[in-house]
Amino acid sequence: MNRKKLPIGIDGFEKIKTNDFYYADKTMFIAELLQNWGEVNLFTRPRRFGKSLNMSMLKCFLEINANPALFEGLKIAQEKKLCKEYMGRFPVIFISLKSVDGLRFSDAAAALRTVIGNEAMRFQFLSESNRLSEAEKLSYLRLIHVEMESEASYAMSDSTLVDSLKTLSRLLAKHYDHKVILLIDEYDVPLDKAFQAGYYDEMVLLLRNLFGNVLKTNDDLYFAVLTGCLRISKESIFTGLNNLKIHTISDVRYDEYFGFTDADVDEILDFYGLSAHRDVIRDWYDGYRFGKASVYCPWDVINYCDALLADPDAEPENYWANTSGNGIIRRLLKKADQTTRDEIEQLINGGTIVKSIRQELTYRDIEDSIDNIWSVLYSTGYLTQRERLPEKQMRLALPNREVRELFISLVKDWFQETALADSSRIRRFCSAFPAGDAALIQEMLHDYLWDSISVRDTAARPGRKESFYHGMVLGLLRSQENWLIQSNAETGEGYSDISICTPERTGILIELKYADSGRLEPACAAALRQIEERKYDEGLKRRGMKKILKYGMAFCGKECMVVIA
Repeated sequence: MNRKKLPIGIDGFEKIKTNDFYYADKTMFIAELLQNWGEVNLFTRPRRFGKSLNMSMLKCFLEINANPALFEGLKIAQEKKLCKEYMGRFPVIFISLKSVDGLRFSDAAAALRTVIGNEAMRFQFLSESNRLSEAEKLSYLRLIHVEMESEASYAMSDSTLVDSLKTLSRLLAKHYDHKVILLIDEYDVPLDKAFQAGYYDEMVLLLRNLFGNVLKTNDDLYFAVLTGCLRISKESIFTGLNNLKIHTISDVRYDEYFGFTDADVDEILDFYGLSAHRDVIRDWYDGYRFGKASVYCPWDVINYCDALLADPDAEPENYWANTSGNGIIRRLLKKADQTTRDEIEQLINGGTIVKSIRQELTYRDIEDSIDNIWSVLYSTGYLTQRERLPEKQMRLALPNREVRELFISLVKDWFQETALADSSRIRRFCSAFPAGDAALIQEMLHDYLWDSISVRDTAARPGRKESFYHGMVLGLLRSQENWLIQSNAETGEGYSDISICTPERTGILIELKYADSGRLEPACAAALRQIEERKYDEGLKRRGMKKILKYGMAFCGKECMVVIA
């Protein structure tokens, strides 16, 4: 069967359309923008929700010598008047700042020069344009790092860099006798990278000057579109920019054009014969709320569809979560007090929290308070709104299972790091096992549970609800490097939860139960009974253990009980 390829990692509209890739039609974004544009339009959306593809689509539609065939059969082609008025009518400057990075400011500035210089190279006809003066042609050559035959170098200087986009727009406008459209994708990435690397103030100043020059009082600009993850405050890089029209994930306008709607997902599943997986995809990748639209992450849907086409039994994965270091969640956990830990626990267990949301921040603001971290988690897609409340408050939730699994994984990592950092405490806990001190184990486990963030997996089958507690206990015990520790190892007629062999030839068996009803004592008794009935100790005897201790553990929420046979 000859079917369209899935566009994994491809965000160029022309490449998708000319190479027979599947495309979810978002072209009416063009119509809505052209009917409602401001001079400077900023769209903030989480990563992997189609920002770059929409920007590429705008370029392909608006740029002089546009190819109308790219839009045949798409919704925008039905807008005959609009297509006649706008398609192929504008000089377009299109840059992406996602590669502007470096350990030092000079490296990042050099990367920015390269990005702008490469875009300027698309317009080499300017160097010979009979509509430009010799001085203007020279200013163009400076943009593309050209060195003349003389000894004088015209590589892009600092002053040329901050004027570069305005210079290029002026030259294009004069050559074509038509105002320019400017597209800047991932405008905030250089600020994020700069903040992490320690040259934030220098990057703010550079971008403030660059953007200020091209976006303020620029008579050669028709309009500009910028995209990014965060809405950076005007006091940061948009100082004095009063013509900024901002569209965040809270706004209704344009809500369906970034991400996949239910209709988009139904269409792609029907197209590839994968409709039987609709409920799984909804559970894992739906749940975002942009304006009034329910939205899926397109990166997830496309990747999972691709996996299913190769293997109909493929399990869903954390595709979106794995495209970033997820440092913002780590910051939240690092700063979390007991109240914040309880709130994270509520979210993981399917609940909601109410928070005041600031959608206009600087990167430095993020570190000022936990409240700001909640705002960034919302803006970047880790949380979504369930209800808008008065005074800029929102009822927030984790959008779907993918993000929930990510939180659970990071919470487990955080707990391990913090627990193992207290070496004397962890040694005391582990020593209690071969000593047979069930009371001390129970007391210390209770303390660990209180300090941690428990995960009550209501979706798990009854026999697996103890998995969080299993992982916690196992992680603590594995701090003992000279113990042989096995999890779910076959030691008799079945698999014990945890089995341990110590150098002193003491064997330890641990069976864990989750007590749904909160009745811990019967659950412990059931755990010990299982050890005996299934003869879990046989394996340890074969390993030469002289003494075998058997523990039954029961958990419910932050409560626990430990009993020794």
